[in-house]
Amino acid sequence: MATDGSPSLPFLFYTMHNHLMPTYARLPVRFERGRGPWLWDERGDRYLDALSGIAVCNLGHAHPAVAEALCEQARTLLHVSNLYRITLQEQLADTLCTRASMDTAFFANSGAEANEAAIKLARLWGHRRGIEQPTIIVTDGSFHGRTLATLTATGNRRVQAGFEPLVHGFLRVPYDDLAAIEAIAERTPDVVAVLVEPIQGEGGVRIPSPDYLPGIRRLCDDRGWLMMLDEVQTGMGRTGRWFGWEHSGAIPDVMTLAKALGNGVPIGACLARGEAATIFRPGSHASTFGGNPLVARAALAVLEVMHAEGLVERAARLGERMLGGLRERLADLPGVVEIRGRGLMLGVELDRPCTVLVERALEARLLINVTAERVVRLLPPLILADDEAELVIETVSRLVTDFLQE
Repeated sequence: MATDGSPSLPFLFYTMHNHLMPTYARLPVRFERGRGPWLWDERGDRYLDALSGIAVCNLGHAHPAVAEALCEQARTLLHVSNLYRITLQEQLADTLCTRASMDTAFFANSGAEANEAAIKLARLWGHRRGIEQPTIIVTDGSFHGRTLATLTATGNRRVQAGFEPLVHGFLRVPYDDLAAIEAIAERTPDVVAVLVEPIQGEGGVRIPSPDYLPGIRRLCDDRGWLMMLDEVQTGMGRTGRWFGWEHSGAIPDVMTLAKALGNGVPIGACLARGEAATIFRPGSHASTFGGNPLVARAALAVLEVMHAEGLVERAARLGERMLGGLRERLADLPGVVEIRGRGLMLGVELDRPCTVLVERALEARLLINVTAERVVRLLPPLILADDEAELVIETVSRLVTDFLQE
Protein backbone atom coordinates (compact mmCIF):
# COMPACT_ATOMS: atom_id res chain seq x y z
CA MET A 1 0.00 0.00 0.00
CA ALA A 2 1.25 3.46 -0.84
CA THR A 3 2.23 5.69 2.08
CA ASP A 4 -0.48 8.21 1.25
CA GLY A 5 -3.16 5.62 2.02
CA SER A 6 -3.97 4.36 -1.48
CA PRO A 7 -4.25 0.58 -1.82
CA SER A 8 -1.79 -1.63 -3.64
CA LEU A 9 -1.80 -2.44 -7.35
CA PRO A 10 -4.12 -5.49 -7.46
CA PHE A 11 -7.07 -3.09 -7.14
CA LEU A 12 -6.04 -1.21 -10.27
CA PHE A 13 -8.08 -3.55 -12.47
CA TYR A 14 -11.27 -2.45 -10.75
CA THR A 15 -10.56 1.22 -10.63
CA MET A 16 -9.02 2.40 -13.89
CA HIS A 17 -10.94 5.20 -15.58
CA ASN A 18 -10.26 6.40 -19.11
CA HIS A 19 -9.96 10.08 -18.19
CA LEU A 20 -8.40 9.95 -14.72
CA MET A 21 -4.65 9.78 -14.38
CA PRO A 22 -4.02 6.58 -12.40
CA THR A 23 -2.28 8.28 -9.47
CA TYR A 24 -4.35 6.20 -7.04
CA ALA A 25 -5.22 2.52 -7.17
CA ARG A 26 -8.71 3.15 -5.91
CA LEU A 27 -10.78 0.59 -4.05
CA PRO A 28 -13.84 -0.72 -5.93
CA VAL A 29 -16.48 1.35 -4.12
CA ARG A 30 -18.18 4.70 -4.73
CA PHE A 31 -19.66 6.56 -1.80
CA GLU A 32 -22.74 8.65 -2.45
CA ARG A 33 -23.50 10.21 0.93
CA GLY A 34 -22.39 10.30 4.53
CA ARG A 35 -23.68 11.15 7.99
CA GLY A 36 -21.57 11.22 11.12
CA PRO A 37 -19.12 8.27 11.03
CA TRP A 38 -21.15 6.41 8.38
CA LEU A 39 -20.93 6.32 4.58
CA TRP A 40 -23.35 4.82 2.04
CA ASP A 41 -22.29 3.52 -1.36
CA GLU A 42 -24.24 3.71 -4.61
CA ARG A 43 -26.04 0.46 -3.77
CA GLY A 44 -27.16 1.74 -0.40
CA ASP A 45 -24.73 -0.37 1.66
CA ARG A 46 -23.53 1.30 4.86
CA TYR A 47 -19.88 1.48 5.99
CA LEU A 48 -18.37 2.61 9.29
CA ASP A 49 -15.57 5.07 8.57
CA ALA A 50 -12.60 4.46 10.87
CA LEU A 51 -10.27 6.45 8.61
CA SER A 52 -12.01 9.86 8.42
CA GLY A 53 -10.70 10.57 4.94
CA ILE A 54 -7.16 10.03 6.35
CA ALA A 55 -7.66 12.12 9.52
CA VAL A 56 -9.67 14.82 7.76
CA CYS A 57 -13.32 14.45 8.82
CA ASN A 58 -12.92 14.78 12.59
CA LEU A 59 -16.55 15.89 12.85
CA GLY A 60 -17.72 13.03 10.64
CA HIS A 61 -19.57 13.51 7.39
CA ALA A 62 -22.17 16.17 6.62
CA HIS A 63 -21.93 17.82 10.03
CA PRO A 64 -24.90 20.21 10.15
CA ALA A 65 -22.95 23.18 11.54
CA VAL A 66 -20.28 22.93 8.85
CA ALA A 67 -22.88 22.34 6.13
CA GLU A 68 -24.85 25.39 7.22
CA ALA A 69 -21.74 27.55 7.36
CA LEU A 70 -20.74 26.50 3.85
CA CYS A 71 -24.20 27.07 2.40
CA GLU A 72 -24.60 30.48 4.02
CA GLN A 73 -21.14 31.60 2.94
CA ALA A 74 -21.64 30.30 -0.61
CA ARG A 75 -24.68 32.55 -0.86
CA THR A 76 -22.65 35.53 0.38
CA LEU A 77 -19.07 35.53 -0.89
CA LEU A 78 -16.75 32.76 -2.06
CA HIS A 79 -13.55 34.43 -3.16
CA VAL A 80 -11.95 37.85 -3.59
CA SER A 81 -8.19 36.99 -3.51
CA ASN A 82 -5.61 38.02 -0.95
CA LEU A 83 -5.12 41.39 -2.61
CA TYR A 84 -7.79 42.56 -0.16
CA ARG A 85 -8.51 42.11 3.53
CA ILE A 86 -10.74 39.14 4.34
CA THR A 87 -12.57 39.45 7.65
CA LEU A 88 -13.19 35.72 8.09
CA GLN A 89 -9.54 34.93 7.37
CA GLU A 90 -8.44 37.42 10.00
CA GLN A 91 -10.89 35.93 12.50
CA LEU A 92 -9.58 32.44 11.75
CA ALA A 93 -5.96 33.57 12.18
CA ASP A 94 -6.83 35.18 15.53
CA THR A 95 -8.66 32.07 16.75
CA LEU A 96 -5.99 29.61 15.63
CA CYS A 97 -3.05 31.63 16.92
CA THR A 98 -4.71 32.09 20.29
CA ARG A 99 -5.49 28.39 20.53
CA ALA A 100 -2.00 27.34 19.39
CA SER A 101 0.05 29.99 21.25
CA MET A 102 1.30 31.33 17.91
CA ASP A 103 1.58 34.86 16.55
CA THR A 104 0.89 34.79 12.80
CA ALA A 105 -0.70 32.50 10.21
CA PHE A 106 -0.37 31.93 6.47
CA PHE A 107 -3.23 30.05 4.80
CA ALA A 108 -2.78 27.61 1.93
CA ASN A 109 -4.86 24.80 0.41
CA SER A 110 -3.24 21.62 1.76
CA GLY A 111 -0.75 20.16 4.17
CA ALA A 112 1.91 19.96 1.48
CA GLU A 113 1.50 23.68 0.76
CA ALA A 114 1.63 24.50 4.47
CA ASN A 115 4.89 22.55 4.76
CA GLU A 116 6.21 24.22 1.62
CA ALA A 117 5.58 27.56 3.31
CA ALA A 118 7.46 26.39 6.41
CA ILE A 119 10.43 25.27 4.32
CA LYS A 120 10.56 28.60 2.48
CA LEU A 121 10.28 30.44 5.79
CA ALA A 122 13.23 28.48 7.21
CA ARG A 123 15.38 29.18 4.15
CA LEU A 124 14.58 32.89 4.29
CA TRP A 125 15.40 32.81 8.01
CA GLY A 126 18.80 31.34 7.18
CA HIS A 127 19.63 33.71 4.35
CA ARG A 128 18.89 36.69 6.56
CA ARG A 129 21.54 35.32 8.92
CA GLY A 130 24.12 35.11 6.16
CA ILE A 131 23.81 31.35 5.61
CA GLU A 132 24.27 30.70 1.88
CA GLN A 133 23.10 27.05 1.90
CA PRO A 134 20.43 26.83 4.64
CA THR A 135 19.84 23.20 5.63
CA ILE A 136 16.82 21.60 7.33
CA ILE A 137 17.10 18.40 9.36
CA VAL A 138 14.34 15.89 8.58
CA THR A 139 13.77 12.27 9.59
CA ASP A 140 13.45 8.77 8.19
CA GLY A 141 9.88 7.50 7.91
CA SER A 142 8.38 10.98 7.71
CA PHE A 143 5.74 12.21 5.30
CA HIS A 144 5.45 15.93 4.51
CA GLY A 145 3.79 16.07 1.08
CA ARG A 146 4.18 15.54 -2.66
CA THR A 147 5.57 18.83 -3.94
CA LEU A 148 9.25 18.60 -4.87
CA ALA A 149 10.45 20.24 -1.66
CA THR A 150 8.10 18.34 0.66
CA LEU A 151 8.76 15.13 -1.27
CA THR A 152 12.46 15.59 -0.63
CA ALA A 153 11.80 16.24 3.05
CA THR A 154 9.73 13.05 3.21
CA GLY A 155 11.68 10.09 4.55
CA ASN A 156 10.45 7.45 2.12
CA ARG A 157 12.66 6.62 -0.84
CA ARG A 158 9.84 4.77 -2.57
CA VAL A 159 7.74 7.88 -3.07
CA GLN A 160 10.77 9.88 -4.23
CA ALA A 161 11.90 7.43 -6.90
CA GLY A 162 11.59 8.76 -10.43
CA PHE A 163 11.32 12.41 -9.45
CA GLU A 164 15.01 13.21 -9.29
CA PRO A 165 16.76 15.58 -9.14
CA LEU A 166 15.40 16.24 -5.68
CA VAL A 167 15.76 19.53 -3.84
CA HIS A 168 19.01 20.24 -2.02
CA GLY A 169 19.13 21.53 1.52
CA PHE A 170 17.94 18.61 3.66
CA LEU A 171 19.80 16.28 6.01
CA ARG A 172 18.08 13.10 7.17
CA VAL A 173 18.40 11.40 10.56
CA PRO A 174 16.55 8.49 12.19
CA TYR A 175 13.29 9.43 13.91
CA ASP A 176 13.35 9.62 17.71
CA ASP A 177 17.15 9.91 17.76
CA LEU A 178 18.37 13.04 19.51
CA ALA A 179 21.99 11.92 19.36
CA ALA A 180 21.86 11.92 15.56
CA ILE A 181 20.64 15.53 15.54
CA GLU A 182 23.32 16.51 18.03
CA ALA A 183 25.97 14.90 15.83
CA ILE A 184 24.83 16.96 12.85
CA ALA A 185 24.91 20.09 15.00
CA GLU A 186 28.59 19.51 15.73
CA ARG A 187 29.70 19.14 12.12
CA THR A 188 27.22 21.13 9.98
CA PRO A 189 27.22 24.93 10.37
CA ASP A 190 24.47 25.59 7.83
CA VAL A 191 21.52 24.03 9.72
CA VAL A 192 18.62 26.46 10.18
CA ALA A 193 15.73 24.24 11.29
CA VAL A 194 14.50 20.81 12.35
CA LEU A 195 11.24 19.58 10.76
CA VAL A 196 9.53 16.58 12.38
CA GLU A 197 6.10 15.11 13.10
CA PRO A 198 5.08 14.85 16.78
CA ILE A 199 3.86 11.35 15.86
CA GLN A 200 4.68 9.79 12.52
CA GLY A 201 1.42 8.93 10.79
CA GLU A 202 2.31 7.52 7.39
CA GLY A 203 5.46 6.11 8.99
CA GLY A 204 3.36 3.72 11.05
CA VAL A 205 1.87 5.65 14.01
CA ARG A 206 5.31 5.95 15.59
CA ILE A 207 5.26 7.73 18.94
CA PRO A 208 8.65 9.12 20.04
CA SER A 209 10.13 8.88 23.51
CA PRO A 210 8.98 11.56 26.01
CA ASP A 211 12.26 13.48 25.83
CA TYR A 212 12.42 13.68 22.03
CA LEU A 213 10.49 16.88 21.30
CA PRO A 214 11.79 18.67 24.43
CA GLY A 215 15.29 17.65 23.36
CA ILE A 216 14.77 19.14 19.90
CA ARG A 217 13.42 22.30 21.51
CA ARG A 218 16.55 22.58 23.65
CA LEU A 219 18.86 22.01 20.69
CA CYS A 220 17.06 24.61 18.58
CA ASP A 221 17.28 27.13 21.39
CA ASP A 222 20.98 26.44 21.91
CA ARG A 223 21.85 26.59 18.20
CA GLY A 224 19.53 29.35 17.02
CA TRP A 225 17.50 26.94 14.83
CA LEU A 226 13.79 26.91 14.14
CA MET A 227 11.81 24.01 15.60
CA MET A 228 9.16 23.20 12.99
CA LEU A 229 6.41 20.65 13.65
CA ASP A 230 4.29 19.06 10.94
CA GLU A 231 0.93 18.79 12.73
CA VAL A 232 -1.01 18.12 9.54
CA GLN A 233 -2.20 14.75 10.89
CA THR A 234 -1.69 15.16 14.64
CA GLY A 235 -3.26 18.60 14.95
CA MET A 236 -6.86 19.62 15.58
CA GLY A 237 -7.54 17.26 18.45
CA ARG A 238 -6.55 13.99 16.84
CA THR A 239 -4.20 12.94 19.66
CA GLY A 240 -6.43 14.02 22.56
CA ARG A 241 -4.87 17.48 22.72
CA TRP A 242 -5.48 20.33 20.33
CA PHE A 243 -1.95 19.90 18.98
CA GLY A 244 0.49 17.04 19.33
CA TRP A 245 3.24 19.16 20.86
CA GLU A 246 1.05 19.85 23.90
CA HIS A 247 1.71 16.35 25.24
CA SER A 248 5.34 17.31 25.81
CA GLY A 249 5.07 21.07 26.26
CA ALA A 250 7.75 21.59 23.58
CA ILE A 251 6.18 24.50 21.72
CA PRO A 252 7.52 24.94 18.17
CA ASP A 253 8.53 28.10 16.36
CA VAL A 254 6.63 27.02 13.24
CA MET A 255 3.69 24.63 13.03
CA THR A 256 1.74 23.38 10.01
CA LEU A 257 -1.91 22.30 9.93
CA ALA A 258 -4.37 21.03 7.33
CA LYS A 259 -6.54 17.88 7.11
CA ALA A 260 -9.10 18.26 9.94
CA LEU A 261 -8.93 22.06 9.96
CA GLY A 262 -11.64 22.22 7.29
CA ASN A 263 -13.34 18.83 7.85
CA GLY A 264 -13.00 18.12 4.14
CA VAL A 265 -12.81 21.65 2.76
CA PRO A 266 -9.25 22.13 1.40
CA ILE A 267 -7.33 24.41 3.74
CA GLY A 268 -3.83 24.38 5.21
CA ALA A 269 -2.08 26.74 7.59
CA CYS A 270 1.49 27.61 8.50
CA LEU A 271 1.64 29.21 11.95
CA ALA A 272 4.68 30.90 13.48
CA ARG A 273 5.66 32.66 16.66
CA GLY A 274 8.39 34.97 17.88
CA GLU A 275 10.95 36.10 15.35
CA ALA A 276 9.81 33.41 12.91
CA ALA A 277 6.44 35.14 12.73
CA THR A 278 8.05 38.22 11.17
CA ILE A 279 10.06 36.56 8.39
CA PHE A 280 7.58 36.74 5.51
CA ARG A 281 6.98 40.10 3.86
CA PRO A 282 4.75 41.11 0.92
CA GLY A 283 6.00 39.09 -2.03
CA SER A 284 7.74 36.40 0.06
CA HIS A 285 4.96 33.88 -0.41
CA ALA A 286 1.40 33.74 -1.71
CA SER A 287 -1.66 31.64 -2.48
CA THR A 288 -4.49 32.61 -4.82
CA PHE A 289 -7.14 30.59 -2.99
CA GLY A 290 -5.53 30.39 0.45
CA GLY A 291 -7.84 31.44 3.28
CA ASN A 292 -10.68 32.62 1.06
CA PRO A 293 -14.03 33.40 2.71
CA LEU A 294 -15.51 29.93 2.08
CA VAL A 295 -12.71 27.85 3.61
CA ALA A 296 -12.17 30.31 6.44
CA ARG A 297 -15.85 30.12 7.36
CA ALA A 298 -15.72 26.31 7.31
CA ALA A 299 -12.64 26.21 9.54
CA LEU A 300 -14.21 28.64 12.01
CA ALA A 301 -17.28 26.39 12.19
CA VAL A 302 -15.04 23.36 12.84
CA LEU A 303 -13.22 25.12 15.67
CA GLU A 304 -16.49 26.28 17.21
CA VAL A 305 -18.02 22.79 17.16
CA MET A 306 -14.88 21.17 18.57
CA HIS A 307 -14.79 23.61 21.45
CA ALA A 308 -18.53 23.55 22.17
CA GLU A 309 -18.80 19.75 22.14
CA GLY A 310 -15.55 19.05 23.98
CA LEU A 311 -14.31 16.82 21.17
CA VAL A 312 -10.62 17.08 22.04
CA GLU A 313 -11.28 15.68 25.51
CA ARG A 314 -13.59 13.12 23.93
CA ALA A 315 -10.76 11.97 21.64
CA ALA A 316 -8.48 11.45 24.64
CA ARG A 317 -11.03 9.37 26.56
CA LEU A 318 -12.25 7.32 23.62
CA GLY A 319 -8.70 6.75 22.40
CA GLU A 320 -7.73 5.20 25.73
CA ARG A 321 -10.77 2.96 25.59
CA MET A 322 -10.08 1.81 22.04
CA LEU A 323 -6.38 1.27 22.71
CA GLY A 324 -7.24 -0.83 25.76
CA GLY A 325 -9.82 -2.84 23.82
CA LEU A 326 -7.42 -3.62 21.00
CA ARG A 327 -4.67 -4.60 23.41
CA GLU A 328 -7.03 -6.84 25.37
CA ARG A 329 -8.02 -8.75 22.25
CA LEU A 330 -4.78 -8.74 20.24
CA ALA A 331 -1.70 -8.03 22.37
CA ASP A 332 -0.94 -11.70 23.15
CA LEU A 333 -1.61 -12.95 19.63
CA PRO A 334 1.46 -14.33 17.82
CA GLY A 335 2.27 -12.02 14.92
CA VAL A 336 1.23 -8.81 16.68
CA VAL A 337 4.34 -6.69 17.26
CA GLU A 338 2.82 -3.71 19.08
CA ILE A 339 -0.45 -1.87 19.59
CA ARG A 340 0.12 1.83 20.09
CA GLY A 341 -1.65 5.12 19.86
CA ARG A 342 -2.46 8.49 21.29
CA GLY A 343 -5.98 9.80 21.27
CA LEU A 344 -7.77 8.60 18.16
CA MET A 345 -4.55 7.96 16.23
CA LEU A 346 -4.10 4.20 16.63
CA GLY A 347 -1.86 1.57 15.05
CA VAL A 348 -1.66 -2.22 15.20
CA GLU A 349 1.75 -3.35 13.95
CA LEU A 350 2.07 -6.90 12.63
CA ASP A 351 5.18 -8.90 11.85
CA ARG A 352 4.28 -9.24 8.16
CA PRO A 353 2.79 -7.17 5.32
CA CYS A 354 -0.96 -6.92 5.77
CA THR A 355 -2.30 -4.60 3.08
CA VAL A 356 -4.88 -7.25 2.19
CA LEU A 357 -6.71 -6.27 5.38
CA VAL A 358 -7.90 -3.06 3.72
CA GLU A 359 -9.97 -5.04 1.21
CA ARG A 360 -11.17 -7.48 3.85
CA ALA A 361 -12.28 -4.63 6.07
CA LEU A 362 -14.12 -3.08 3.13
CA GLU A 363 -15.96 -6.38 2.66
CA ALA A 364 -16.87 -6.16 6.36
CA ARG A 365 -18.20 -2.62 5.76
CA LEU A 366 -15.38 -0.96 7.70
CA LEU A 367 -12.92 1.60 6.34
CA ILE A 368 -9.37 1.27 7.65
CA ASN A 369 -5.89 1.88 6.33
CA VAL A 370 -2.58 0.01 6.31
CA THR A 371 0.55 2.14 6.33
CA ALA A 372 4.23 1.22 6.30
CA GLU A 373 2.97 -2.12 4.88
CA ARG A 374 2.56 -3.70 8.34
CA VAL A 375 0.59 -1.24 10.46
CA VAL A 376 -3.20 -1.20 10.58
CA ARG A 377 -3.95 2.48 11.10
CA LEU A 378 -7.19 3.71 12.65
CA LEU A 379 -8.16 7.39 12.49
CA PRO A 380 -11.86 7.44 13.41
CA PRO A 381 -13.82 10.70 13.67
CA LEU A 382 -13.85 12.43 17.04
CA ILE A 383 -17.68 12.22 17.15
CA LEU A 384 -17.60 8.39 17.21
CA ALA A 385 -20.13 6.96 19.68
CA ASP A 386 -19.16 4.33 22.26
CA ASP A 387 -21.03 1.51 20.51
CA GLU A 388 -19.48 2.49 17.18
CA ALA A 389 -16.03 2.44 18.76
CA GLU A 390 -16.75 -1.05 20.09
CA LEU A 391 -17.78 -2.16 16.60
CA VAL A 392 -14.44 -0.90 15.22
CA ILE A 393 -12.53 -2.78 17.94
CA GLU A 394 -14.43 -6.02 17.39
CA THR A 395 -14.19 -5.93 13.60
CA VAL A 396 -10.48 -5.05 13.48
CA SER A 397 -9.67 -7.68 16.11
CA ARG A 398 -11.52 -10.36 14.17
CA LEU A 399 -9.91 -9.41 10.87
CA VAL A 400 -6.40 -9.36 12.34
CA THR A 401 -6.92 -12.63 14.22
CA ASP A 402 -8.23 -14.42 11.13
CA PHE A 403 -5.39 -13.04 9.02
CA LEU A 404 -2.67 -14.14 11.42
CA GLN A 405 -4.16 -17.60 11.85
CA GLU A 406 -4.13 -18.36 8.13
